Amino acid sequence: MSLHNLKDVTYFDLNNEINIPVNGQIPLQKDQEALQAFLKENVQPNLMKFDSIKDRFDYLIENNYYEADFVNKYQMSFIEKLYQYLNDQNFHFKSFMAAYKFYAQYALKTNDNDSYLESFLDRVAANALFFADGDEKLAMDLADEIVHQRYQPATPSFLNAGRENRGEFVSCFLIQTTDDMNTIGRTINSALQLSRIGGGVGINLSNLREAGAPIKHIEGAASGVVPVMKLLEDSFSYSNQLGQRQGAGVVYLSVFHPDIIEFLGAKKENADEKIRLKTLSLGVTVPDKFYQLIKANADMYLFSPYDVEREYGVPFSYVDITKEYDNLVANDKISKKKIKARDLETEISKLQQESGYPYIINIDTANRDNPIAGRIVMSNLCSEILQVQTPSTVDNQQHYIKMGKDISCNLGSTNINNMMAGDDFGHSVESMVRALTFVTDHSNIDVVPSIQKGNKESHSIGLGGMGLHSFLAKHHMYYGSPESVEFTSVYFMLLNYWSLVASNKIAKERKETFGNFENSKYADGSYFDKYLDESFAPKSAEVKALFKDDWIPSKEDWEALKESVMKYGLYHQNRLAVAPNGSISYINDTTASLHPIINRIEERQESKIGKIYYPAPYLSNDTMPYYTSAYDMDMRKVIDIYAAAQEHIDQGMALTLFMRSTIPEGLYEWKNGRTDKMTTRDLNILRNYAYKKGVKSIYYIRTFTDDQQEVGSNECESCVI
Repeated sequence: MSLHNLKDVTYFDLNNEINIPVNGQIPLQKDQEALQAFLKENVQPNLMKFDSIKDRFDYLIENNYYEADFVNKYQMSFIEKLYQYLNDQNFHFKSFMAAYKFYAQYALKTNDNDSYLESFLDRVAANALFFADGDEKLAMDLADEIVHQRYQPATPSFLNAGRENRGEFVSCFLIQTTDDMNTIGRTINSALQLSRIGGGVGINLSNLREAGAPIKHIEGAASGVVPVMKLLEDSFSYSNQLGQRQGAGVVYLSVFHPDIIEFLGAKKENADEKIRLKTLSLGVTVPDKFYQLIKANADMYLFSPYDVEREYGVPFSYVDITKEYDNLVANDKISKKKIKARDLETEISKLQQESGYPYIINIDTANRDNPIAGRIVMSNLCSEILQVQTPSTVDNQQHYIKMGKDISCNLGSTNINNMMAGDDFGHSVESMVRALTFVTDHSNIDVVPSIQKGNKESHSIGLGGMGLHSFLAKHHMYYGSPESVEFTSVYFMLLNYWSLVASNKIAKERKETFGNFENSKYADGSYFDKYLDESFAPKSAEVKALFKDDWIPSKEDWEALKESVMKYGLYHQNRLAVAPNGSISYINDTTASLHPIINRIEERQESKIGKIYYPAPYLSNDTMPYYTSAYDMDMRKVIDIYAAAQEHIDQGMALTLFMRSTIPEGLYEWKNGRTDKMTTRDLNILRNYAYKKGVKSIYYIRTFTDDQQEVGSNECESCVI
């Protein structure tokens, strides 16, 4: 049966019956019936069979489906042993959605798209063998982590491992431009090249002079950032990965840039078509000073990047606005314009209500918590990557006069449910870190040398987590309760501790640290102060019970780790980040990222087949009360959860806020018990709350409207795990 032939199949209808209550009950058994029907009707007849494992690998290599190199690093007897181990684990998909998503998006298929060449275990084996790079023990460890779904490589890694015809293993990229035409041209070319190889691209535009600024002393000559944004949007539309997927990018601008109003206005639905941005995402970098001016209901000044760079000798992004604000205001050589801070705050909220944008990066918070020498100036397409960058300068031939340092995202995620059910948290994390280390070591993005340089120097990775809400519901904990916040803190404290141990171990083995380690807060030991001053061990009886089988580091253990890091260093400049989870969370049969669910029975629109229904993991009469929809939840509870994780995460998190256009009575006390329309004030309050709680970034604002539509719900497909 062809994979395209949907005649005589029953699994879609069975899955759709989940949405038809029977005697007032959700017929959850229909999902299992749909799963079994899908495996029987679609997978089993279309999965290519081989007489032996050796025959299978020979066929895949000879027909250019698999690379030969990664297979030839092992004896076939070991590969057979690994397969035997995987088969013995008795893996089964737990939902129809999990199996459907895997075979639709991840399983290798024949070139005519008529047969599957991989089962889930085959993809697990390819990942384990590929990322272990010939190390048999690590290959077995990775196979164990992935088949038990404690670890999930990011989509580009999981999808491409071992394939002959493949894209990159990294998820997304961050670049910036400076205030000259040569660098702008190089940036646009870089965006084209990075989009071509399958990455989402974040671009910092804050350094560009504003509209009306002088060019070669001619006043009013500069066009500002909006035309560059249009050029970038067109570039992503053109460079669309062989027509398979729209290129994706986000541009960031400082909230103190004179073009900020025009920047936001370009995303409005009623914007002039000459400037309107339809697909390009927007993000705003926000320093402490903006929140201070809002609180004081004061005027704020927007400063010319051109003049600031002339006065300070560095691009605008590298000037600490909060520290220098009064000096900037007083400096007559710096052009500026005045607006009301709260007017700009309202403009941001209006656009978030309308479109879900802009993302918010609390840039001073990110830099205050940054243990690395240098400055964070922007983020990525999903707002969880926060790493130091340095600017480049380019000559008239587009050659680097001075090559800066840019960023690639090497991501993976722990599955919180399965990690908590595992036997050895530390050993699991070490295996994951080593797999991600392979990705950063073998990433070679030569089309953008500044990214190639940054990756080579930093060895950065981003290990995160998903499945929090399902774990809490399974254990009868309400999302956002004090116990759930405490659990989140302890979990990410452990993830931080063990990733530090693993990075330190790799640095010791290789006698190599990330670039400029000696000037970091790790090298002088100050990074560890908070773990020596305060215990993050479980405190409540409920959370102690959850971690009763886990080893919790004491202050003495943190002290020993501090000494080892100061002596031997760390291999990775950055280690942790919580990305959004797309289809990969379905394959793991878990809830996405750290977010609460949207619906107990989620409805997904699949372009080829229509609607698919996905019950929340572990959904039963027993767990149903603990599955409150994100749209029916006080978003401060979500912020509290993310703030608890952020305390231990060196980068950021893709925090999404969920709002109804009509807010139910009593959901927010500042509504004074009234059922009321969501206002810009509500979003202002939540952004300020997130800032005060130490959250570094806010991703989308998703709004559920009165006509049952979602605004700002488009997934970051280029960047999701």
